[in-house]
Amino acid sequence: MTRIPKINVGLFGLGTVGGSVFQILKDHEHFIAEKIGYPIQITKICELDPKKKQQYELASSILTNKISDILDDPEISIVVELIGDKPIAKEIMLKALSLGKHVVTANKAILAHHGLELYSEAFKHEVDIYFEAAVAGSIPILRTLREGFVSDKIISVQGIINGTSNYILTKMAKEKADFKVALADAQKNGYAEADPTSDIEGIDAACKLSILATMAYGVFIPYDKIYRQGISEITPFDIEMAQKFGFSLKLLAISRKTNQEIDVRVHPTMIPATHLLAHVYGVLNAVMIEGEYMGPSVMMGKGAGGKPTATAVASDIIEIARNISRQVRGIPPLGFKAENIQKAKIKPIEEIESEYYLRFTAVDKPGVFAKIAHVLGHHEISIASVHQEGREEGHEVPIMVLTHRAKEKNVICALKEIDKLPTVAQKTLLIRIERS
Repeated sequence: MTRIPKINVGLFGLGTVGGSVFQILKDHEHFIAEKIGYPIQITKICELDPKKKQQYELASSILTNKISDILDDPEISIVVELIGDKPIAKEIMLKALSLGKHVVTANKAILAHHGLELYSEAFKHEVDIYFEAAVAGSIPILRTLREGFVSDKIISVQGIINGTSNYILTKMAKEKADFKVALADAQKNGYAEADPTSDIEGIDAACKLSILATMAYGVFIPYDKIYRQGISEITPFDIEMAQKFGFSLKLLAISRKTNQEIDVRVHPTMIPATHLLAHVYGVLNAVMIEGEYMGPSVMMGKGAGGKPTATAVASDIIEIARNISRQVRGIPPLGFKAENIQKAKIKPIEEIESEYYLRFTAVDKPGVFAKIAHVLGHHEISIASVHQEGREEGHEVPIMVLTHRAKEKNVICALKEIDKLPTVAQKTLLIRIERS
């Protein structure tokens, strides 16, 4: 076998993650070469910000603002795309793959929307596309699914996969901070963007879940098929009530395969205090995978930030470099042969069954709860427990109800009817409960 003298890499984007990838490959150049037997070098970087040249002490020959300088260079065999959710990112990756170059990306949004197109292009041109950094930062969860658990059928994947929302909920739980105060603190500390919509409304988590679930079950699950609900309506009071009932409240990404249907969703969830994910706090991420034979397994670590995410990018680069040196293709990016990837049959959210926490805001006077209970019963929803916080006759008070398992569509119908009652002052808050 011909010895590979070095692997040349072209990098798009020198932001927080891209800069850290450059630094890792530079600082660990000899360390990596000792491990794999040859050096890996970033020989060209496409970046529009000229200040990056001074920041990273780059030679003029390495920095360019022309996409073609990387894609048309026959000496570059691996293209790393780290420019974010922009249409040009997809075009760069498709072009690179069509030219026979391997691709590494952290672009969860592009993969969640257009993954099948990219995987098909990689298969067509017999090159690799890897994206470990797209989900849960430094946690090698995709490699674990693809390789470590390859012998088992995956039953479910659940995770806390957005550090920003987990930080906010942690602050609300431990300091009884209002949502807006907790969000402002997250922004101040650099854990949330100026526009936090993607994080707090579950968009980021849904993109990651699309990738996780696709890899777990071998069926493509596009982002727009995933039910999504954010945390902006959660109050410190609800978190306190969850704790009183013996639960922890998390923004949970959930997927389960039952027969041929996939139940896949992101929403605030109450889980028992004994649950394996209940005590994951701050910006940490954690993913729990359950297999038919292996049972539940949890991985936890830093899910964001330049350095943790860059380690995942660098690991993908090294894996592809090893494949190049052995003149072989790598393991299929999803762990399944491309022709075996099918379209998913998604279970509608209305068809799921769950337990529920319901917070009603109603006028405190005789007979009010009896009417609420009557409506719930009429829709086949059984009450497990009731708690009313305070008594102010004639004034609005919160009434918390925990239900036994019920079908979602029955709960939604019941709440529409209850919220129209003249004694109910606000829209009822619904939080699903997951026990396993």
